[in-house]
Amino acid sequence: MIRLLVADDHPIIRQGLRQILEDIPDISVAAEAGNGDEAMQKAAADDFDMVILDISMPGKNWLDVIRESKIIKPRLIFLVLSRHADLQYALTALKAGASGYLTKNNVANELIGAIRKIYSGGNYISPDLAGKMAQDAAARVSTDKLPHELLSHNEFKVLCMIIQGKAIKQIAEELSLGQSTVSTYKSRILQKMNISNDADLIRYGLQHDLVD
Repeated sequence: MIRLLVADDHPIIRQGLRQILEDIPDISVAAEAGNGDEAMQKAAADDFDMVILDISMPGKNWLDVIRESKIIKPRLIFLVLSRHADLQYALTALKAGASGYLTKNNVANELIGAIRKIYSGGNYISPDLAGKMAQDAAARVSTDKLPHELLSHNEFKVLCMIIQGKAIKQIAEELSLGQSTVSTYKSRILQKMNISNDADLIRYGLQHDLVD
């Protein structure tokens, strides 16, 4: 039996997921959570096999929930549920430690297969996003890109805010992210762009018209 923790701030969506899974003999919704802090607490306190995690809940940021939970329970599996059919969100989820990314518009048709696939050790991305991933990989091979074009969607947003002179705490508040998450993005930005400090990032932004 695959024991699930379903974490979403909308009771209707949690109920909908229960209804999809209620007649599936090898899958059970063992508990629910309505925000990031509750999801983190319940994941740490009980022995779930998998967490179905919405990315837009209040409280602790979804990326921090994944990363911190994996430190406590490395074998805990995460299937991220999102309304964003965005490749960068999917890539960010996988890099954070999730095993799957499922868009909400495909949930009814894909949920059961996604759960079984990642429980058996695989990864799952909604097919529309998997196609985009293949196209993106091909484009990166065939096209010369500027340093900022190699950044993920979230990294680019953080870059633009750094260029505007905003501090880590302010960026975290405006993007509803943890300060540690923003610091991680900043480290990745500096590494990917081969830039050593904020002043050079600002200079780069001015040179490439990234400042509004």
